[in-house]
Amino acid sequence: MQLDSRQQAALTAICDTFAPGDGAAIPSAGAIGAVPLAEALVRALPRASERKQLATLLSLWDSRLAGLLLGTGGRRYSTLPPAAREQLMLRLGDASSARKRVLFQALRGLATSAYLLAPGENGTSPVWEAIGYPGPLGTLPDAPRPRLSPLTPTADTTLDCDVVVVGSGAGGGTAAGVLAAAGLDVVVLERGGYHDDADFDGSERTGLTNLYASGPTATAEGQVSLVAGSCLGGGTVVNWTTSFRTPDAIREEWAGLGAAQFAEKEYTAALDAVTDRLSVNTDHNTASARDAIMERGLQSLGWHVDAMPRNVVGCDVGTDCGRCGYGCRLGAKQSVTKTWLADAEAAGARLVIDTTVRTIEVKQGRAVGVRGTTAAGHTVTVHARAVVAAAGAIQTPALLRRSGLTDPAIGRHLRLHPATAVWGVFEEEVRPWEGGLQTRYSREHSDLDGRGHGVIYETGPGNPAALQGFMNWRGASAHLAALKDLGHTAGIGVITRDRDSGVVKVARDGEPVPHYRLSAHDAAHLHAGIEGAAKILAAAGAHRISSAHQAGPSYEPGRKGTHEDFITACHNAGYEPGRCAIAALHIMGTARMGGSRDTSATNPDGATWEVPNVVVADASCFPTSSGVNPMISIEAIAYMNATRLAERLGRGA
Repeated sequence: MQLDSRQQAALTAICDTFAPGDGAAIPSAGAIGAVPLAEALVRALPRASERKQLATLLSLWDSRLAGLLLGTGGRRYSTLPPAAREQLMLRLGDASSARKRVLFQALRGLATSAYLLAPGENGTSPVWEAIGYPGPLGTLPDAPRPRLSPLTPTADTTLDCDVVVVGSGAGGGTAAGVLAAAGLDVVVLERGGYHDDADFDGSERTGLTNLYASGPTATAEGQVSLVAGSCLGGGTVVNWTTSFRTPDAIREEWAGLGAAQFAEKEYTAALDAVTDRLSVNTDHNTASARDAIMERGLQSLGWHVDAMPRNVVGCDVGTDCGRCGYGCRLGAKQSVTKTWLADAEAAGARLVIDTTVRTIEVKQGRAVGVRGTTAAGHTVTVHARAVVAAAGAIQTPALLRRSGLTDPAIGRHLRLHPATAVWGVFEEEVRPWEGGLQTRYSREHSDLDGRGHGVIYETGPGNPAALQGFMNWRGASAHLAALKDLGHTAGIGVITRDRDSGVVKVARDGEPVPHYRLSAHDAAHLHAGIEGAAKILAAAGAHRISSAHQAGPSYEPGRKGTHEDFITACHNAGYEPGRCAIAALHIMGTARMGGSRDTSATNPDGATWEVPNVVVADASCFPTSSGVNPMISIEAIAYMNATRLAERLGRGA
């Protein structure tokens, strides 16, 4: 998609409304080069229908008709003074119509993220300088060269193997390592590219472009943003190294849904194997300023706090660690590229990148391979005795549906761990983009209903473009002031274990469309987490506290407003689409394992009920949400399901 001059002018006007600069040292979005970057972000969207919708909106944006719909009395946007443009945007953000609020959030997110990602003329942005952000770290000249040797097909290609693994993240990478170690011939297909230590520069722009999925960017209702890795190694390359074992209560719950081994030694052995291979430890837990603040607040309240288990070796827990969400320059993070995929390749597995698998080929009720397409348009056909689907909980059900599987449970039971943030501004310098990714956590409110549903509290690294997704926009000057406070801002993440679920459907173009609305039950827990996070920040000494609600609730403990007033304002602002910034970094459950075809998409082996040699080995398998960061659970399930598959193939099944 290439925008014409009219559309580009409209996009520039929108971006400059959200980010006009200060009229002096800080340039506007248009002046700093944010608009071409915003256009590139739109072009990267996977669905043509979404790209077309935005192009149509931009074509109409400066028309009299749009003016009537947007409340300008029919005046064109280009004729409005800056203050009137700003008020128009604020009306959109506060509208009673969910569609208008979601449109506002989409435009705000596109404009402000592009503004903060834009590197400026000399590779360093005056915006970064103004807010105290040092910008990218740059690559390490002495970083080791990539150790894996994946293939990028340059022509139509046909491969033969025992097992083809679709996806190379926590699930697919682990499964490949286990299957190859069992002596099976394995081919791994990954739609992303291969990037390793020497490629990582700590830049948000290159990190987001190279390592993360371009979509879906949100649920269909626009209530929850979605974040997922897309590269060789998947989310394990970009996640925050938090390595929780599946809680015992969750294991019992999963076993009760028909996969009994979750409560037995088999799954314990899988957890042990994974934590050992990933070198999970608590020796790299020097608290960042963010974590120290949260720990201080928790201890003051007498609430639970503990050190994070992390899958790192030789981590500096310092400057590099804060950028590790865009790849670890030090090679300290024990991603599957460092572990299971390295094991798989050493055992003879072939790794293929830049290849999107569209269908599993099924004949007479058995999978015989897969068909995919490279980024350059070449066809890749892999013949295999079995298929492991590990494309993630959004893409895996879409793959199964495109391949003709019809079980109604496929795509159902989508779980998301809806998350938001509460912000505290402190007198002390925080520099949230530095220090350990996550080194402390609290389970004080992990069970709010007596059934294991609640929230956990964690911090996270605060690079500007990522942070803006959890910030409100109450006007350009207020937004710029908040950005200037970032160096003294600490956020507490509220991660909800959802009880209720959504569904992934497949559109006519074959692309997945996730539908998920936060239930009243889960919204109440998210709200309780906001209340708890605000208490933690107040106890830690924050002089200003705010939430991610677009309405902009905030207070200054002991000076202006009260905690009770703040919580009431958050409640009144609500959690409907567009009301509060909510995101999901943990996406689970759309091909869940269980004991009944009526309630699950896969059997206790992780195999689909319809096609027994198609085995799912990613977060899709989760019977319910894990309640903790899911990487270890994903890898343990993949380890277990791959081990069972290897045994069946060894018997000729």
